[in-house]
Amino acid sequence: MSQQLTSLAFFFTLTLSLTGHHAMAETPESNASRWLKGAPPVPAFEAPASHQQWESNRAGIRRQIWNLLGKLPPRPDQPAVERLSREDRGDYVLEKFSFDNQAGATVPGYLLLPKSNPGKAPGILYCHWHGGHYDVGKEELFRTNAVPVPPGPALAKAGFVVAAIDAYCFGERNGQGPGGPGEKGGSGEMTASKFNLWVGRTLWGMILRDDLMALDYLCSRPEVDPTRIGVTGISMGATRTWWLMALDERLKTGVAVACLTRYQDLIATKNLPAHGIYYFVPGLLNHFDTEAIVALAAPRPLLFMTGDQDAGSPVDGIHRIEKSVAGVYALYGTEAGSRFRSVIYPGLGHVYTPEMWKQTVTWLSKNLGNHP
Repeated sequence: MSQQLTSLAFFFTLTLSLTGHHAMAETPESNASRWLKGAPPVPAFEAPASHQQWESNRAGIRRQIWNLLGKLPPRPDQPAVERLSREDRGDYVLEKFSFDNQAGATVPGYLLLPKSNPGKAPGILYCHWHGGHYDVGKEELFRTNAVPVPPGPALAKAGFVVAAIDAYCFGERNGQGPGGPGEKGGSGEMTASKFNLWVGRTLWGMILRDDLMALDYLCSRPEVDPTRIGVTGISMGATRTWWLMALDERLKTGVAVACLTRYQDLIATKNLPAHGIYYFVPGLLNHFDTEAIVALAAPRPLLFMTGDQDAGSPVDGIHRIEKSVAGVYALYGTEAGSRFRSVIYPGLGHVYTPEMWKQTVTWLSKNLGNHP
């Protein structure tokens, strides 16, 4: 056996020598690079030369996004909401509600009504994260599993009406997919994704559709000023934040924490596993990358806060997004340029720090004119 191995080793060394390869050869091209080069090229996105040209371009980008999300069922003008309970919690009143999303699912949610702001108050659509916390969902409002303080009561105390729902496969909807109550967590999410692909749409599109129905409800409440609505969240909630800002002009400002991801850079850094299957939209890179989606928020105020060690948001990609999106904001004038802000925190991963939370509340209060 030893002689056989020696012969094989000699043959292998000789082969490398004859082909010009040896131990000191340069590192071969990564599979990620080869796959990217072998895929259809991603059209480059740059800010156009004029505001007029951008207004024309942005309409086309938004239409394309809706097309890519798939054949989503039409939303009703207003969701038929059932109030399930109402409870006085001191600083605020908590209502639990639900609505039929008219796509085979009941969507439960919470509404927090601040006592400190008895008039028409600004509203916040709060988007919970993923984190594998399938049992949590909207309960994140009252926990610190993702945010350094329970965000629901804190925002209500600051004078905001706060709405949050369970996304597909989370909270009370965990085990409510096509696989039934025995299929929960990641397997339920996978089945929900497969089902939606088979019927010509995406799970991501359906998640956003539910969020927009929650926004419809929030805007309809008599306690809310529908001209002052913001959106915020961390991780999956952050991604919901900037996609929703891209799709709906009623959202006047947003704060996204720990998830500003440029997709080509995510592939190049071999970090596709950092995001779940729910997140992927077929064909998107045939048209544009993240910067085109984020740019649709212009000129509305939008704040990103991301750690430079966050594997799900490669820093090189963030810088590319910043450059392109800042150019679009600049088309609206000098003042508009300050409305887009991206802060990269050195040494931090996928986290939400107390400093970030302070910045979130300050940003939302400033840009929604909140003075409880």
